[in-house]
Amino acid sequence: MTPEIRDHCPLLQVFDMPKSLGFYRDLLGFEVVQQAPSAGDCDWALLRRGEIELILNTMYEASDRPPAPDPARIAAHGDTALFLSSSDVDGIYAYLQMKGLDMKEPVVRDYGMKQLWQKDPDGYSICFQWPAS
Repeated sequence: MTPEIRDHCPLLQVFDMPKSLGFYRDLLGFEVVQQAPSAGDCDWALLRRGEIELILNTMYEASDRPPAPDPARIAAHGDTALFLSSSDVDGIYAYLQMKGLDMKEPVVRDYGMKQLWQKDPDGYSICFQWPAS
């Protein structure tokens, strides 16, 4: 018998923590559960929204951070996608458009999922999806 595994919590390496927190916390509604350091600007944060957990970690220590992200490193983030379930994909689309994001309308894929895709500030893909009715 295999041991029980209950949840998962992906870790994303981010270039600009305040910008990433603005996206996940302020735009998508995640709450910061824990961060380090615990006051001021953080380099690591555990976020939660309902049952979903996500860890953000800075790519560089503050003293080693270059003035701009490495384009090759950011391009590789396109290979990572977070799939978030929502029964109101159209509502998410309307909300994100109202917040100023430029995105394509949700589509129903041939395998029966209605999906809305968006990139986060570091180029990670996020797919909001739900079975099409």
